Amino acid sequence: MATKGEQTRTEIVECAKRLFYEHGYGRTSFSDIVDAAGVHRGNIYHYFKTKDEILKAVIDRHFDEFRGLLQRCQALHANPKARLVEFVKMIILRKQELIQYGCPIGSLNTELGKDQPDLQQSARALFDLFRDWLAEQMDELGLAGQAESLALHLLGRAQGIAVVAHVYHDSKFLQRETDQLEAWIGQL
Repeated sequence: MATKGEQTRTEIVECAKRLFYEHGYGRTSFSDIVDAAGVHRGNIYHYFKTKDEILKAVIDRHFDEFRGLLQRCQALHANPKARLVEFVKMIILRKQELIQYGCPIGSLNTELGKDQPDLQQSARALFDLFRDWLAEQMDELGLAGQAESLALHLLGRAQGIAVVAHVYHDSKFLQRETDQLEAWIGQL
């Protein structure tokens, strides 16, 4: 069972994760996080000294959550094609969020890559997680020579779909494009 301190730290990270996603890292202040978490400003310094430290904890939280999703997908499906289709279905499961805010890791990486490359390197680990997992699935399909390029193609298509669906607030586009991705996977 988590201690009160662990619960408070978790609440701070969850509030920051939501705010960074909905408003962006740059547009979220330390005070916004303090207010959303309901923590006294002096107490937050016990957990995090800077907003950058909070960001690193948010990235770690995303990493753990996405790694867990991929592990569940791995356990659920013996067939690598089925796992790849499940990856695409993860996009549809987040349809409303993607349409409203875009992809949480894509948006974060894009924002940080513009003027905070050191922080973007930390956030890139989220893309690396997906790229590596997708490449493993391609490798299992016997596509070892092309595994990484196919993984990046799938990841790039997924990101592009998320961006365009967000820009146009178009759930039908999202569905149509993910259906096409599933068909492409079926042809591998």
